[in-house]
Amino acid sequence: MTAPDPFLLGLFREEMSAHSAVLTDGLLAMERDGGGLTSQSTEPLMRAAHSLKGAARVVDLGEVSRVAHRMEDVFVAMGEGRMTVSPDLVDHLLGALDWMVSVGDVPDEALEAWISAHTAEADAWESRLAGWLPAGSTGQAQPLLDDAETPEPDAEEVEGLPPADVPNRGGQTPEPQSLAAESGGSERASDPEASVRISAENLSQMLAHSADLLLEARRLDALARNARFTTRRVRAVAATQGGATDAGGNWVVREELTELGHLLESDDEHLIQLSSRLNFLSERLHALVLRGRLRPFSEGVQGFPRLVRDLARDLGKSVDFSILGGATLIDRDILTRLDAPLNHLLRNALDHGIETPAQRESLGKSPVGKLSLEARHLNGRLLITLTDDGGGIDCERLREKIIQRGLVSPEMSGRLTEQELFAFLFLPGITTRETVSQISGRGVGLDVVQTMIHGCGGSIRVSSEPHLGTRFECQLPVTRSVVRCLRIEVDGHGYAFPLSRIHRAERIATSRVESMESMRFFRGDEGHVALFSARALMRLEKIEDPSRDLALVLFELEGRRYALEVDRLVGEMDLVVRPLDPRLGKVAHFSTVSIDSEGRPILIADVDDLIRTFDRLAGKEVGAKLPHQQEKGAENLRILVVDDSLTVREVERKLLQDAGYEVETAVDGVDGWNQLAKGRFALMVTDVDMPRMNGIELVTRIKADERFCDLPIVIVSYKDREEDRQMGLSAGADYYLTKGSVHDKGLLAAVRDLIGSPEDA
Repeated sequence: MTAPDPFLLGLFREEMSAHSAVLTDGLLAMERDGGGLTSQSTEPLMRAAHSLKGAARVVDLGEVSRVAHRMEDVFVAMGEGRMTVSPDLVDHLLGALDWMVSVGDVPDEALEAWISAHTAEADAWESRLAGWLPAGSTGQAQPLLDDAETPEPDAEEVEGLPPADVPNRGGQTPEPQSLAAESGGSERASDPEASVRISAENLSQMLAHSADLLLEARRLDALARNARFTTRRVRAVAATQGGATDAGGNWVVREELTELGHLLESDDEHLIQLSSRLNFLSERLHALVLRGRLRPFSEGVQGFPRLVRDLARDLGKSVDFSILGGATLIDRDILTRLDAPLNHLLRNALDHGIETPAQRESLGKSPVGKLSLEARHLNGRLLITLTDDGGGIDCERLREKIIQRGLVSPEMSGRLTEQELFAFLFLPGITTRETVSQISGRGVGLDVVQTMIHGCGGSIRVSSEPHLGTRFECQLPVTRSVVRCLRIEVDGHGYAFPLSRIHRAERIATSRVESMESMRFFRGDEGHVALFSARALMRLEKIEDPSRDLALVLFELEGRRYALEVDRLVGEMDLVVRPLDPRLGKVAHFSTVSIDSEGRPILIADVDDLIRTFDRLAGKEVGAKLPHQQEKGAENLRILVVDDSLTVREVERKLLQDAGYEVETAVDGVDGWNQLAKGRFALMVTDVDMPRMNGIELVTRIKADERFCDLPIVIVSYKDREEDRQMGLSAGADYYLTKGSVHDKGLLAAVRDLIGSPEDA
């Protein structure tokens, strides 16, 4: 073969990707439907194979062209009713397709040598497919236009060309490239699904510039409104002035002011029209660029039906797999990073969850297992769920495993909630399988899944019922450049809450507020609502005005209801979201920033962080005070315990408090960082695997901050591998203990070694 043109190879790879998806989906659908064949069901497959054959010939990949040609023969025979579909035939067709796709994955510079070394594989696949054809079928002319001895076409037989554009039958046949340009150019130009390649970096810059343009358009709109107000003032002054002199002897000419008012009014009309048009165009531009950044969920999971089908066959299981929410739009970066964790979850569901047909029938179930993958937007977040109707998770078996590993004592294991027990599934080395297979049993898959999900800024949780199935829920951010927010004011400064994260906003009379020692609440339609003050959280002076109504923002999450008192509710608005300067670190209760139409900064709340603060304050004993209200005693030995497991937090807190230490707790790394910035601590104890910010990230951030770099840190984790220990110590921890050390007093010994004992103080 001659060296192929790199540009044509790029086009070939794009065509290979599109047609291979059509072939895979079509073959799986045929097999799922029990092999029912019609000319309509085989036509798309036949055309896809035919297009691959022609594309391969244009780039001089004759081996690929031959295999695609034989695949086309099979689809023709199917469409004519001369062949039936069987799982073995589908296996061969998918195998041949895999081989063709693998050719497209070879780098340009190595392609020629690779093809020469794999010619025998092409011959083998061509022979295997030919072996499935009915006698006398091999080499038959195809209904579609073939490569050799092509009959002279009639005008209506040439796709994409009107009769006047059919090539001259007596003249020279045009080159494939020129034919494509003539026949497909206008069609592609008008195709709404046509695409062009653009780098991710350029797309990100376009998105940023379009957001800036949208912001400037809104500022112009504000200026236009101000100009109209000025014009009205000029005309009002002109109407009240006479033609005489004023007290200082200066002429005030009403006619001149009136004329000036008319001129300004005319300019105002043009300015308003320009502002309105610019707003409209900038919003459309930004929406289009933002949409270019988002891709449908189906685009990232198109290989999963094939994965499930092949793996189920290997395991001897029958599975009905469905993908829901395929049109849900997701940021392309997140979609790419989801491939590996979802792959792990699917493999686990097939191997661990779905039973064999015989086992299912013995339990009174359908022999065909159900497996579904769904994506949807929920409260401003992306929710991806994987559900199976298999045997569920054996909680008692899992409890035995973690006791055997020494991760918890038998007494502590009995106090673990179901969610805390399932959290052990995400630790390395934890598995409920007795044997190791090529698919699972080593206890590493879910550890990788959690790491990848956390790396995307998300979280994962699992629920299960015996013999009914298991459900994995992944919550991830959805990249949005413009969000609809509720704007509020506190102490004259603007802040915002994403509308998707709040329950509602309202005003209530101060008389409705009740107190129980230091906690405030009011009775709402849904029951008691705990009330907190934004001024108190920001350490601002309290407003003393018992007659005024309170402006509240209400939050509701999993049955917990909280209200935040603010100075003023301004209203809804769209805000262009910008990240905070990384030099600021994690700002308590705020995650991003925006600029209003007058150029003033508006901090956008981190609602998850805010609710965690509410949980912590509301969960303290009666009489608990806000951080700035706590008494500042002498150099007492205060310890901060950071862990997302309620049981582990309480065990560690009780152990340290019984030893005489003062203990505060935090529910994850972000909460821990916020508390560290608010108070003085002698030592911190932290877990590793936590949502939002894990323990390694927390330790690294602390050691990089000159305010806290000398703080002693003890990591207590279920991860007991040497590489995990070295990672924790390298980040700056003074001790790295396993959670088995909690019940054998190892934690207490480490704390005493680092900061001494309360008896010594």
